[in-house]
Amino acid sequence: MKKTFSPFFASLSACNPPVAGNIADRLRQGASHAMAVIMFFSSAAGFCAETGGSSNISGAVKTNVVFESRALTLNECYKLALKQSEYIAIDYEKIREAEAHFLQALGTLLPQVSFSRQDTRNEYSDMNPTYNKSYEQKFTFTQALFTGFKEFAGMAGSRLERKQREYEKLRAEQLLFIDVADAFYLLLVEQEDIEALETIENAFIDRIDELKTREKIGKSRTSEVVMTETQLYTLEDQIESVKSKEQVARELLAFLIGGPVNEIIEPEYDFSLKPESAYQAEAYSRPDVRAAHFAWQADLKGVMAARSGFYPQVNFEGDYYTHRSTTPTDSSWGAMLTIYVPIFEGTITYGQVKQAVAIARESELLFQRARRVAVREIHDAYVYANSDILRVGILEKALKSAEKNYDLQRQDYRLSVVNNLDVLAALQSLEDVRRSFIHVSNERKRFYWQLLVAAGEIDLE
Repeated sequence: MKKTFSPFFASLSACNPPVAGNIADRLRQGASHAMAVIMFFSSAAGFCAETGGSSNISGAVKTNVVFESRALTLNECYKLALKQSEYIAIDYEKIREAEAHFLQALGTLLPQVSFSRQDTRNEYSDMNPTYNKSYEQKFTFTQALFTGFKEFAGMAGSRLERKQREYEKLRAEQLLFIDVADAFYLLLVEQEDIEALETIENAFIDRIDELKTREKIGKSRTSEVVMTETQLYTLEDQIESVKSKEQVARELLAFLIGGPVNEIIEPEYDFSLKPESAYQAEAYSRPDVRAAHFAWQADLKGVMAARSGFYPQVNFEGDYYTHRSTTPTDSSWGAMLTIYVPIFEGTITYGQVKQAVAIARESELLFQRARRVAVREIHDAYVYANSDILRVGILEKALKSAEKNYDLQRQDYRLSVVNNLDVLAALQSLEDVRRSFIHVSNERKRFYWQLLVAAGEIDLE
């Protein structure tokens, strides 16, 4: 499955499905790697804090102010990330560029008015002193009457380009949601993992207290207490390791939203899935697919603009003189109609047309590929989301069985039916199953959001 991470997450993930490309799994490679990432995101967030608020450019990204005592939901984190993201701000400026292209194309169709003054100085002559110093000033009116529909093609192309940029921005916002959701659930899973480990830690402490009590009356050996204490210390080491990863996840989310993260909460969501066909039906209307379609249509207008080089051009130009020194000096205006007919210009225009056709063909192929990629990504996302739903159900049953097994082992130990190793094995099994359940449960939610984004269903409003 090709992950829908933005370029920001591409630096953290090899994007191999589904575990190798999982941010959470990549960050679980060791505390040393975790501290390196903390330093990176801390410096990056500090840089944004210094530069984001100093820009006076309209629409520039600014660092968000988040109250540390405020608990943030996924939706609130996403809204803050929208304001912070440089990629979204860049896409907004691209929309403005397309609007400027439209104004440029429209300007060539509108009349052009200019004013000019020409002062002339000649060498002094006694024969004709009036020509030693003269000036001429006039208003010039220019109107393009026919240019082979080049401007109309340019205006139509700029409208399509604007739509393309709008859908590209919309898709970038959807992909940003995936980045925020991944960071949000990464932080959530680490927090729940710490809670689970601390619960197991309390179980080990209770177990040691019970063994020490039994040791005093001669029902347990000292080695059993020492062995249990060893496992407790090992568990404490795991807790510290997970805490460092939790700090990394917190810094990661803080980097995305542009402010500190103290607490996150998850409202109730309905994570049930519709049939795959319902998601596949939305593949062709996904924002990036529609953007590719508009890009193709804009390039087709470029072919029309290139072909206008074969057509004649008609221009009108008129001058109104407020002061005239050239002949005839008693005429205050003049008009000129110019007809330009290209007969042979080598292969310049022909080459421009071939280039425009090739560019349009490339855009068409990119559009076709975008549709196929959308279908494949929706299918892959649905497979992983549906698989994790099944896994959560299985692990939930396994967790209940592990909890029951641990209670039974403790009861049997008190009756001297089993030894301490059996109880510790049951406790270790409970720890493993509980942590697996936490990870898969949160992974299911991440894959659910990835499926919605793959189908373009995220409601950004």
